[in-house]
Formats: sequence, structure tokens, C-alpha cells
Amino acid sequence: MSAPVFIADHGSLRDVVPGGSYLLDGTEGRHAGVVQRRSPGERVDVVDGHGTRLIGVVEAVTGDGVVVAVREVVVETEPSVLLVLVQALAKGDRDEMAIEAATEVGVDAVIPWQAERSIVVWRGDRAVKSRSRWSSTVRSAAKQSRRARVPEVELPLDGRGLVERVRSVVDAGGVVLVLHEEATEPIADVTLPEQGECLVVVGPEGGIGEVELTRLTDAGATAVRLGPHVLRTSTAGPVAVAVLAQRLGRWA
Repeated sequence: MSAPVFIADHGSLRDVVPGGSYLLDGTEGRHAGVVQRRSPGERVDVVDGHGTRLIGVVEAVTGDGVVVAVREVVVETEPSVLLVLVQALAKGDRDEMAIEAATEVGVDAVIPWQAERSIVVWRGDRAVKSRSRWSSTVRSAAKQSRRARVPEVELPLDGRGLVERVRSVVDAGGVVLVLHEEATEPIADVTLPEQGECLVVVGPEGGIGEVELTRLTDAGATAVRLGPHVLRTSTAGPVAVAVLAQRLGRWA
């Protein structure tokens, strides 16, 4: 069984070396020592959410947290092509289900999208709280899947903001793929960049409107078909990310 993962503050692992010790304190330290009752000799990983992973064993459990004896420090390089899920806001927590599964299969960042047909609306305090909840969902999913990198939940975009983002990505040599049931080009046949961003745009339950799709494709996006079946907004993104991760050699 793989070791459990605990997330430390960014930068706190910078000076840790193999053979040394690291104190996992704060909320994560209490969770490891008090809630999970990790004991000396148990294997654990500590990550910073930005690619650094400490591989070690519990040395001691103290009132301040868990002391980890560090056996190895692994720094994972950032992928040359970043997979970014643009997930439309959806009712019934289907959008959160989507970003949770996408994190587990390897997405690098998530963008909340206020699509024209989104029933859910983020405004004011609700937008702040909802984005925070998405960040918590992604963080938990990263821990569950033993990832060293926690995907960033970016600021939400409306239709105009997404069109601008599409232009920016395409101008920089990236690619934007809009999942659409009427598209004829399979996602497996799209040419992927060697570096930069690959955005995957998923609409809400009601789908992406014709005018909305035209605006995105006019900005440089490509409409693609994921497969022979129409998937829910909660499953389309994770499946697309999995297909692209395989094509990029991440699962080799």
C-alpha cells in the first residue's frame, strides 16, 4: 500500500535533506498524530503542493505534531504541457465532483466558468466561499491520490473572460479543446503542443450554446468529440483529462 500524504506549507521543505528530520506541525501534524494516530516506524510522505516530496517514516509523535525521519527528497518537475480544466458551474455539486476526479487523474489547474447556461451563479461572498470550497476539494483529492502537486483553482471567468483566456493560450502556442457533442473531430486526433497550456472546456448541464461555442472557436479554440456517448458535466472533464494525460505520456 502506498504511503499517506500530508501537505506542508509551500517553501517549508526547501532546506530539508535526506538523513534529517522534519516536524510536521499545524493542522496536518495534528491530523497525522491525533486523528490518524500514526506511530513510530510508519511510512509517510510529506509534500508542499508544488512538486517537492519527502519520503520518510514517523520518528516520534509529540504535542507539536509528528517528527518525520527523512529518507529521500524527490522534486518533481512541472510538466511541459499543463492540463487545465475549465469547468462550468453546475448544480447539485456536479462541478465539484468533476474537479475532484480531474485532480485524481492529473489535472494541473482548474478554472471555474460562469457559462451562459450555468444555473449556479457565483457573486460576491458566495463566489469567495465557493472558490474556497473548490480549493479544499482539490486539496483533499490531491492527498487521496498521493500527488506532490496540488492544482491551483484560478479566479472564475465569465464568457468574455474565457474568450480572452482562449486567445492568450492559443497566441502562446497552446491549445484549447471545447468538448461538444456535435463536434466531429475526436479528441484523440487533435495535435497537442510540446509545451504551454492545454485547456479543456466543459459546459454545464444544458450544454454550451451555439453562440457561446462560436465565440470560443473564433478565438482559436477547437471543438472536439470525446467519444460516442454524451457524458455528464461531472464526468466529461475527468475523462478528457485522462485521455490527454495518456497521450502526453504521463501514464506510460
